[in-house]
Amino acid sequence: MSGIYDFSAKTSAGEELSLRDYAGKVLLIVNVASKCGYTPQYEGLEALYQRYKDRGLEILGFPCNQFLNQEPGSAEDIQSFCSLNYGVSFPVLAKIEVNGPDTAPLYTHLKKAAPGILGTQAIKWNFTKFLVGRDGKSVTRFATATKPEEMVSAIEAALGQG
Repeated sequence: MSGIYDFSAKTSAGEELSLRDYAGKVLLIVNVASKCGYTPQYEGLEALYQRYKDRGLEILGFPCNQFLNQEPGSAEDIQSFCSLNYGVSFPVLAKIEVNGPDTAPLYTHLKKAAPGILGTQAIKWNFTKFLVGRDGKSVTRFATATKPEEMVSAIEAALGQG
């Protein structure tokens, strides 16, 4: 597989979503959790989405329960939490695994395309962010602690390409 558009994901309703549907868009892909110290980043992510969606930014949230069981809820619980507490309007998809033998193929690709510090591929915690260019291939990785507003220049640069 050569780029992000070769992958698919499941929606929170369990339907198949082809990432090809996002061809030509800039994607910010984030593993999210509702009971994490970084959960308030939802607010900043939604602000980025509102600011840049008309220019081609799409944010995809992937709930993950692999870090201290900080995303234990059902798909309905997660959707309700995101909407009621943070007004999230970008897609929050089905729960996945980002590390280990059951890692979602999309995350295997992202981790290989943009390794972490010292070349490690493992996701260290919730709210690790991957910025994918309009070409579906260029990828930049941002650490958990990187606040959404700290990614503005990288997002603007990606939006300006193509």
